[in-house]
Amino acid sequence: MMIDPPIDKLIEKTPGRYALVCGLAKRAKELNATENPDTDENGEKPLSRAAREIYEGKIVLHIDN
Repeated sequence: MMIDPPIDKLIEKTPGRYALVCGLAKRAKELNATENPDTDENGEKPLSRAAREIYEGKIVLHIDN
């Protein structure tokens, strides 16, 4: 099974692994709250959609000091 987008490419687009995990969780929760919790029209689950949005640059994660 191929993971798309690749996890190593996702990590490159974020300040670190912890930020990636927190950002994915937060966005997936937002998607669950506003849309059908199981899948969207393309059959994509919220976590997969969140990962794709980060990979495509639609969501930018950063660390606040």
